Parts: sequence; structure tokens; C-alpha cells
Amino acid sequence: MQLPITALYAGILTIFALVLSFQAGSFRGKSGISLLFGDPPNMELVQKVRVHQNFLEYVPMIVILMAVIELNGGSITFLHAIGALLIVARIAHALGLKHETMSHPGRLIGAGGTALITLVTGVYTLWMVSGTMMG
Repeated sequence: MQLPITALYAGILTIFALVLSFQAGSFRGKSGISLLFGDPPNMELVQKVRVHQNFLEYVPMIVILMAVIELNGGSITFLHAIGALLIVARIAHALGLKHETMSHPGRLIGAGGTALITLVTGVYTLWMVSGTMMG
């Protein structure tokens, strides 16, 4: 079975992950810091690495859940909504995660949006499979 909706968002999110990786890696090259963050720590590098790591901590799980939903005949509208909102949330997070402040609106939108998307997607997945497990 093909998963065109999941494939669409997985492809877009993969390219975004590579952009974040390139930003962190190229900054490492420019700063000459191979491992860790330098001594004293280079906070711009710390920030770039955390943006990339945070993306990799959350996005793969959501994409897996999207695939499970699609394989089980879930709503196409739901999948597109989750995929589009996830892209917006991750862009907001990448722009809003700042080492000097916790109060950037992009961080709130990105972190809160990603958490809500994770919760809703997980609950939707459980709701879908509960019907097949009970029937």
C-alpha cells in the first residue's frame, strides 16, 4: 500500500531537517569547533544544534503515527491538517528557539504546537485502533 500523504510531509520535513543540520554543521566549520560547543561554550552553536536535535526528537514519531493513520484508512483531511500544522510549528520553533530568552513567541508556538500535534495524533491513532481491537 502506498502512503502518498505521509510521503509528502515526510519529504518536506526531511528537507527541513537537512537545512537545520546544514546550519549547525556549517557553523561548526566556520567556528572551528568540532565537538561539544567550545570553551567557553559558543551559544550560537548551542542554539543551532538544539534546534536540529529538538526537531529530530519529535518529528519522526509524528511521521510514524501519520503513516499508521494513513495505513489504517484515517482521514485525509486530518493528515493534511497535521502535516501542514507540523511544518508551521517546526518553522516557528526553529525561528523562536533563542539561547538568550525563553519568551520568544515562535518558541511557544513551535513547542506548544508540536506537543499538541503529538497528543492529537497519538489520541487519534489510539481511537482508530480501539475500534478494530474491540470489534
